[in-house]
Amino acid sequence: MTPTLLIIYTGGTIGMVKDPLSGALQPYPFTDIYKLMPVLRNFDYRLESVSFDPLIDSSNVTPSFWVKLAIVIEENYEKFDGFVVLHGTDTMSYSASMLSFMLENLNKPVIFTGSQLPMGVVRTDGRDNFINAIEIAAARIDGKPLVPEVAIYFENKLMRGNRTSKFNAENFNAFLSGNYPLLAEVGVHIRYNTEMILKPNHQKLKVNKELDNSVIILKLFPGIAEIVVKNALNITGLKGVILETYGAGNAPTDTWFIDALIQAISKGIIIYNVTQCKGGAVDMGKYETSMQLGRIGVIGGYDITTESAIAKMMYLLGQGFDGEELKKFLQQPLRGELTL
Repeated sequence: MTPTLLIIYTGGTIGMVKDPLSGALQPYPFTDIYKLMPVLRNFDYRLESVSFDPLIDSSNVTPSFWVKLAIVIEENYEKFDGFVVLHGTDTMSYSASMLSFMLENLNKPVIFTGSQLPMGVVRTDGRDNFINAIEIAAARIDGKPLVPEVAIYFENKLMRGNRTSKFNAENFNAFLSGNYPLLAEVGVHIRYNTEMILKPNHQKLKVNKELDNSVIILKLFPGIAEIVVKNALNITGLKGVILETYGAGNAPTDTWFIDALIQAISKGIIIYNVTQCKGGAVDMGKYETSMQLGRIGVIGGYDITTESAIAKMMYLLGQGFDGEELKKFLQQPLRGELTL
């Protein structure tokens, strides 16, 4: 059977092309992707597209955007074999992480991609990213999708979406999967790392649309002021804190800092310890500076990324989890986002 794919254009650099009259870059509507890229006709696929209205810069992504994107996939899930999401690079890792949690029982590919240079620029990386993302989304073996999960394709690499971080604003090699192997590498051939790809569970898709953004990211740095920490932890309505610590989960041992965390935890605020490093994991108890955090009730995030941690917290809070149940799920891999 001919693979059918839906291209979802949300905005971002990849969709910018030159106006033939003015020469200025403007968003391409993607109403006819074959006109934009005639080479796509060489694929034996049926490609359709939908564009967000309005298109957005990825810096303007919000929970309502994620819900809108998830609904597009939900409404078209039975009509297509896979999805390619064109998205700005700045918050792509956040969106891919969030969609991985929202799309429960996903059994089809949802491949995010974008570019550092617009499609309308001669040296653009967008063409190769777009073409390869399409081929990966359509890939089958014995009639089953090869990559039935949310992933990011960028610069010859396919990565699990909720394992990625954008680490470079200039190079074409813009994304990093520091704690999980690549799902595929693209060269003359596409070589899939099948053992690392999530397996389909053949259950019905469930789209979780309730998200709770009563959370903050608190990044530690030498000299962080007591008033900053205390004011952050006393935000009205705060439910969760992603605490970006040093190295293997280490933090200051100053009495005022520990007392501030204890006070927040006593009010039911969940504090999730995530390393600032792009590779490696939180190992609470390895050093005295992290052992104390564990003793007072801070939750270790293992090797989860900050992007995935904030998405997971919003998702779990949105589903109504709190207390011990919330702590339990934060420390379990739900979509392959962390390794125990």
